[in-house]
Amino acid sequence: IEVILKLFSKNGLQDLFDNAKIDSSTSDNSKRILALQEEYIKTIDAVIAFLQGKNPTLALQICQEDFLPEGSRFAQLEELDWAFGTMGTQDKAKHLATLYLEDISDFIVECVDANFGFSRYAERLGRSANSFDELYEALQEEPTYIDKVLLSILIDRIEAILPTLFLISVPFPGNLYSAFRCAQWVKKNYPNIKISMGGGFPNTELRSLSDVRVFEFFDFITLDDGEMPIEELINVITSSVSSQAQSWDEKQYKRTLLLENGRVVYKNNSIKPDYKQSQVGTPDYSDLLLDKYISVIEIVNPMHRMWSDGRWNKLTMAHGCYWGKCTFCDISLDYVKIYEPVAANLLCDRIEEMIAQTGENGFHFVDEAAPPALMRALSLEILRRKLAVTWWTNIRFEKSFTKDLCLLLKASGCIAVSGGLEVASDRLLKLIDKGVTVEQVAKVTRNFTEAGVMVHSYLMYGYPSQTVQETVDSLEMVRQLFEVGVLQSGFWHQFAMTAHSPVGMYPEKYGVIKETEVI
Repeated sequence: IEVILKLFSKNGLQDLFDNAKIDSSTSDNSKRILALQEEYIKTIDAVIAFLQGKNPTLALQICQEDFLPEGSRFAQLEELDWAFGTMGTQDKAKHLATLYLEDISDFIVECVDANFGFSRYAERLGRSANSFDELYEALQEEPTYIDKVLLSILIDRIEAILPTLFLISVPFPGNLYSAFRCAQWVKKNYPNIKISMGGGFPNTELRSLSDVRVFEFFDFITLDDGEMPIEELINVITSSVSSQAQSWDEKQYKRTLLLENGRVVYKNNSIKPDYKQSQVGTPDYSDLLLDKYISVIEIVNPMHRMWSDGRWNKLTMAHGCYWGKCTFCDISLDYVKIYEPVAANLLCDRIEEMIAQTGENGFHFVDEAAPPALMRALSLEILRRKLAVTWWTNIRFEKSFTKDLCLLLKASGCIAVSGGLEVASDRLLKLIDKGVTVEQVAKVTRNFTEAGVMVHSYLMYGYPSQTVQETVDSLEMVRQLFEVGVLQSGFWHQFAMTAHSPVGMYPEKYGVIKETEVI
């Protein structure tokens, strides 16, 4: 958020336009944006304040549609009255302001830094974990314009805190390049600071890591649940300071990759157990810049906006997945395999703590799949405590979601659910071992919709053995679900084979041939 706010400011845009590279191949859209640079510089601070919720009256001006400079994103503007009516001024303005920021983003990608993206950066370099070569080569280049903005903020943080241990979480491929850039700068300028990487990306993609060059940037990579591995790292680092003579073998590590004698080794010699979900405590938001985040509406859809609009406190009802069979999923890894629910009364305690700390009563339960019985218990506890909360979560379209249960969830503050329909074909659902049928999904989505709970569906195409006709039939099935109004939103993802899913581990069962095994 700090990088975005530095870029999208009066001074940031002025500097951006000054550094833009324009030539004969530059698109008309970017030339138009450059020609309108004074309008962008004049309006940017007011628009960002509006998207931070600090300047609501600006909505009236934005909706006049002659206040914001317009690039090609506005060309796809639909008739907005159907979406926002004549009264939805704030939402309509938020959508227009989002298009305005996306225009500037298009300009940055074409004329300043091709790797730029709002929520991801240089994602292409992190997509394949088969080889480190391309990413390593990119890191030998001079820092890009966006890199320099990022590093200027990092420098201030490091110099203010001077940590002994620097932890970088890499949840997605789009975070990988920047993580390495940050680690590279710290290693060069503060070689005494130990750096560790954790998060979803290394947990799934770097388990078989063998390339020693990664450890030019990082000292450690920890896998799976991070609390105990990090606690042991702190013990190692503090004991190293006090006793340099201690051998590596005596040091206790929990699921940690490191470099030893010029080789990448995996250490898991700690006998301390992982913390139970009841012991990990309530997430602490005290150092987040909660008043600085921006809310955007990219797509005019009441369900889809929930990923980017408003602020949601994050909690988990249960660690892992209670189903744990889907063949496209990393069911062999601990983050899915180890199922451990949290008691409803403890969840409600955490909800109340977070409301008190953040002042926000919106919650997104980020479960692999929230268990219906626990959702029922949580709803009853919320109602018993008379809490006013708004929440949504990820589910499986289980037959357990009866009309009565959906009404109970709605009464407790549940406004939406998202779930995997995946392929809308009974043959493929069986092959995936999804444990649901298309008919069952239709009934469950109807139960939710009739209770007033919005439904988003995850879908995929390209699953092994899926035919073109099945893909067309799947599209038609989803079209019908939309037409009868039991699905409010859907998103199609291309199937990606992961190494730790049944398809990845036993490809021959699914008629798949791997191109490479190198990691």
